[in-house]
Parts: sequence; C-alpha cells; structure tokens
Amino acid sequence: MMTSVEFKPQLIATLKNYSKKQFTTDLLAGIIVGIVALPLAIAFGIASGVTPEKGIITAIVAGLLVSVLGGSKVQIGGPTGAFIIIIYGIIQQYGFEGLTIATFMAGVFLIMFGVLHLGTIIKYIPYPIVVGFTSGIALTIFTTQIKDLLGLTMQSVPSDFVEKWIAYFGSFPTIDAWSAAVGIGSVALIALWPKLTQCSIVNAKLSILKKLPGSLIAIIVMTVAALLLKQYAGVTTIETIGDRFSISNALPEAQMPELSWEVIKGLVTPAITIAVLGAIESLLSATVADGVIGDRHSSNTELIAQGVANLASPLFGGIPATGAIARTMTNINNGGRTPVAGIVHAAVLLLIFLFLMPLAQYIPMACLAGVLVIVSYGMSGWRSFLSIMKNPKSDVIVLWVTFLLTVIFDLTVAIEVGLICACLLFMRRMAETTDVKVISDEINPAEEESDFQLGNLEHLTIPNGVEVYEINGPYFFGAGNKFEEIMGALRHGRPKVRIIRMRKVPFVDSTGIHNLTNLCLMSQKEGIQVVLSGVSPTVAQTLHKAGFDTMLGSDNICSHINLALDRAQQLL
Repeated sequence: MMTSVEFKPQLIATLKNYSKKQFTTDLLAGIIVGIVALPLAIAFGIASGVTPEKGIITAIVAGLLVSVLGGSKVQIGGPTGAFIIIIYGIIQQYGFEGLTIATFMAGVFLIMFGVLHLGTIIKYIPYPIVVGFTSGIALTIFTTQIKDLLGLTMQSVPSDFVEKWIAYFGSFPTIDAWSAAVGIGSVALIALWPKLTQCSIVNAKLSILKKLPGSLIAIIVMTVAALLLKQYAGVTTIETIGDRFSISNALPEAQMPELSWEVIKGLVTPAITIAVLGAIESLLSATVADGVIGDRHSSNTELIAQGVANLASPLFGGIPATGAIARTMTNINNGGRTPVAGIVHAAVLLLIFLFLMPLAQYIPMACLAGVLVIVSYGMSGWRSFLSIMKNPKSDVIVLWVTFLLTVIFDLTVAIEVGLICACLLFMRRMAETTDVKVISDEINPAEEESDFQLGNLEHLTIPNGVEVYEINGPYFFGAGNKFEEIMGALRHGRPKVRIIRMRKVPFVDSTGIHNLTNLCLMSQKEGIQVVLSGVSPTVAQTLHKAGFDTMLGSDNICSHINLALDRAQQLL
C-alpha cells in the first residue's frame, strides 16, 4: 500500500490568518536577515571556488523557494559553510558543470527523501557523526583561509590538509603585514561587535547598530580602510575581490545542464553527499527553530522544498543550498514568525544584487577570510565535541573517525565510514543487550507477571529431563551465538525437552529465525524436542510467515511457561 505524499507548505497555512502587524514584524526581520546573508553569501561563494555573485544568486533563488514551499515557518535557506569543502572538491574534479549536474541530482534525491517519508529517519543520524563532520568541516574551512587571511605569497595551495599546512609554514616569511592587519582586524571586530553594541553610548544613541551583523560592519570598515590606504598611503598589496574576479550584476538566464548517463553515474556519490548533508543540516536547523518558537515543522515537506531549491539553484548558475541555522536564528530573534520574512530576505538580496553588486569588487579578500574564520569557529562545536569525549567509547570512536576522515580525506568518505561504524557499534550494543540465561530446578514465582498466570505456582517446578533457557532482548545473531556457548558449557547430561522462554523478546529478524531453526534441527538430531514459551503475537506471526511453526509443530509453540511445562510433561 503506497503512502500519500506529505507536502504542506507552511506559507499557505500562515497566510490564512495573516495580519498587518505580523507583516510589519516579518518585513523588518527579512530586511535584517537579508543584510546578514549578504557577506556570508559572498564569502561562501568565493570559498567554494565560484564567483561571489553565484553565492548571492543561490541565496536569492534557494531562499525564496525554501520559504515559499518549506515545512518550517522560519527557515532561511541559502549557501552554507558546510558545503564549502564539498563544492570545492567537486569543482576541482569535475568542473563547474559537474557541480551543476551534481546539485541538480541532489535536488532529485532530496525530493525522493521527502516523498518516501525519510525525513524522520534522517533526523536520527547519530549525533557523534553530525558533530564529527561538522567540526571537521570547520577545521578545513579555517585551514583554507590562512593564505588570504595573512596575505601569503604562494604559487598554489595544496589540496591535502597536511601538505597545506606544510606549505603555509614554508610561506610564513611572505606574510603581507597590511593584509594580515585587515584579516586579523576583521576577526577581532566581528568577535567583539556584540560586546561593543552593549555599551551605554550605543544603547542610548545608536541602538539600530545592534541589529547589524558584525560581519557586515567588518566588511564596510575594512573596505573603506583599504581604499583609504590605497588612495593616500600608496598601499597596493591588499588584494580585493575585484583583483581576483570580474563582478557582474546581470541576472542569469536559466540553463538546463547537459545530462548523459555516463556523467550521471560518475556524479552519483557527490550528489548523494550533497543531498544527505543538505537534509541533515536543514532538518537540524528546523528542529532548533521549533524549540525556540514552540512550533513543529513538517520534515518531509521541508525536504521536498530543499529539493526544489537545489533543482532551481543550478539552473541559474547557483550552488548547493540548505537551511542555514545562523540566519534562521537571526530571523527568529528579530521577530520573523512566518515564511514571509524569508521571502523578504530574498527580495532584499535581489535588490542589493541589482544595484550594489559592483561595489563588492572593493572588499578585501583578507576581510572575507576573517568572516569565514568566525564562521568556522561557530561551526566547530568544540563544546559539543568535548562533551561527547565523556560519553561511551563507541561514541568517541565514531566522533574521531568521522572528524579525522573529514579533515584528512573528504566529507563523502567521512559520512560513509562514520555511518558504517555507527551501525556496527549499534549492532554490538544490541547484541550485548540480549541476554540468554539457564533456569535450573524451579522458576521463581515472584519474577512472573500474575496477570498471565494460567496455572498453580507449583507447576513452575522444572521436571527432570527438561532444560529451560530464557532470552531477554531482541533475538538475532547475537542470541544464537550465546545459545551455542551456554549449551556447550552444559555437558552434565542430555535433556529430552529444551524450553526456550521468549516472553521478553520484542522481535525476531531473519537472522534470528535462521539461528533458531538451526538450533531446533540440531536439537532434534540429538533427540531433544524444543518448546517455545511466552511467544508474543508479533513474534508468533513472524515465525508463522517463515514457516517455522510447521517445522517445529504448532503444539510446541506456547503462549506461557505453564503451558510449555505441561507440554514438556507430555513429551516426557
């Protein structure tokens, strides 16, 4: 039976009772978020290996579609720091056309995730994996910005993490003092800006400054400083965006990428990586937002919206996009409560793109590097990293494996190996929770549930020639191995009946059925009859579908220990 597609955009629901007062609040929030998104979109675009306008185009197109179609009232979509390393790697290997196709494919995957109702499942990806690759991405982003932050003179920057730092240490004598001053000054200004806006003078006279992001203030201050130094002090070593890129404010035309089966096959892995990371980050952002505004988003609707956004963004020359936690929180903190604020944010960016984009050529590269250094610090989640270090060793292993693979290799490998490690460790934990024990002489009535007693308590004495085993937990491969170990240790005599209590078995899988069948066949060869006790209706139905009751005999599958002991007496 096919399930219906869950697609209920929050915009439709919120517009039913929309008020002028709410529009005023959303308008202000949207304007502020648009201003906050501007320097980040430019910085993310350049760091990803594309031109700055492509970052803004992504924020406009994806931001609009996520707000119009999304399952969260306050989610703000656009390019994020998490994608920087993935995008850069794809461009280096497949070119920008390859990135366009991979992003387009990722959009299709995201829509499929939403249609197949995978939104809830994705949210349960182990937390150590999320922290591991997020921290790894943060360290990698910081590493990529050292050259521009300090104005190093280098022929080329190696792609390998270790080789990159070796090259940096070899190039430290070429540090440009002016560029380093701009970069470090930008980091300091952004970090101290919240404290500066708390002083009494600002509170009294310029309270509007508290609404402006430190990254925008740093860009304005450092751009003006770089222009003045060039004009009046003859400083020409501070590289700007215009020195590296040709800036254009022309609206791009939609172009469909050329698709071929060979290209699609080669880009499946990076496309899935983009889709999985986009899904994780967007749903994480929406969940955090829910906790702040006391709402509940539709995860599958959100995934479909993210998919449409990533289908549309590459058509206009954009890059992958997802929900942005920082911009979403900025939206909430400034009063945004409906998708209208996100739509306004996209409109503000469009106006800036059309009328102010040429001014971006004067922004120093060192300043943008400073912005990304602050972004990487915020992404690092070092407090979460340290807290997980106090958790069980399995969580610590998954954390470090994911972190190191992200830094040393790439995010694709990190997510794949991290998920495999998490699954293996989960199976190990499940196996450890399944306990098999031997009950000798008699069964303690105090441990039985009186509601299910079907006979007198004296019937719980185990007769000679009967062995009773009890499984406590899910029955799968781990339980079968434990049975073999326990029975191998019991060589004092061969019983005629072997009762297996399954009252605490919530489910049995195909591996468990296979092991249980082998156990029964092995017992029958030894002249021992197996009787199951306390089989729940769910487990009984699973065994019936597998034909297990036919092999064992339905009379030997009992609902309670009293019935199982009676059956054992008959067999004796």
